[in-house]
Amino acid sequence: QVQLVESGGGLVQAGGSLRLSCAASGRSFSTHIIAWFRQAPGLEREFVAGISWSDGETSHADSVKGRFTISRDNHQNTVYLQMNTLKPEDTGVYYCAARLGTSVLVGPSRYGTWGQGTQVTVSS
Repeated sequence: QVQLVESGGGLVQAGGSLRLSCAASGRSFSTHIIAWFRQAPGLEREFVAGISWSDGETSHADSVKGRFTISRDNHQNTVYLQMNTLKPEDTGVYYCAARLGTSVLVGPSRYGTWGQGTQVTVSS
């Protein structure tokens, strides 16, 4: 069983940066995909970025390409989401999620383990 704990959210002005962390614990993660999703009020949860723990292959949503970067630290068992040039539309609760497998999938239903979420608010 994998446990995920997010941190690093907060309030930032448009154009600013934040780095989110997802600390993973429990079993081995070598066969896991770790992804970030976000959910704004009244909207569905959407895929932001994902990474393969085994080979580091990444995938980013078009809306964040060039601004956000997902990475991992195998020694710290932590996945990061570096968010630059933040926009008000990036506001939402950001969740870390995990699934067994080798492919980064964008559907939330494909992920069986979720963290509690961390709030990101970008003011204009």
